[in-house]
Amino acid sequence: MSATGTPIRVVVAKVGLDGHDRGAKVVARALRDAGMEVVYTGLHNSPEQVVATALAEDADAIGLSILSGAHMTLFPRVLRLLDEAGARDIVVFGGGIIPDEDAAELREAGVAAIFGPGASTQVIAEWVREHVASPDQGRPAAV
Repeated sequence: MSATGTPIRVVVAKVGLDGHDRGAKVVARALRDAGMEVVYTGLHNSPEQVVATALAEDADAIGLSILSGAHMTLFPRVLRLLDEAGARDIVVFGGGIIPDEDAAELREAGVAAIFGPGASTQVIAEWVREHVASPDQGRPAAV
């Protein structure tokens, strides 16, 4: 939460055909418990739906959870859609089963952070608080 009380707004999304959402729900709850406003989109969202939700909710960040192996397609698609909408100030981070070499490539493409299996929810919440600004704080520089 910012000094003026405006909470960071995060859309947590499951993209694609992946049907396992326990981790996304745990992260969504941890971010909520850390004082952030969280919108969880549920299962089987398209990148278009996720970006539309982030824009409609005036989100500061999008957290994607991908366990299906489609991360090299889905993350870049979300980033392209944000670019097309003029909304690259929305910070994109994620987690799931993502090999280190793919995580490095995704970070180079503009994904701010990737959290692997077993990442601490406290660490994730602290990272969001440090790297994502609420609207009244202004947006941070690219991470």
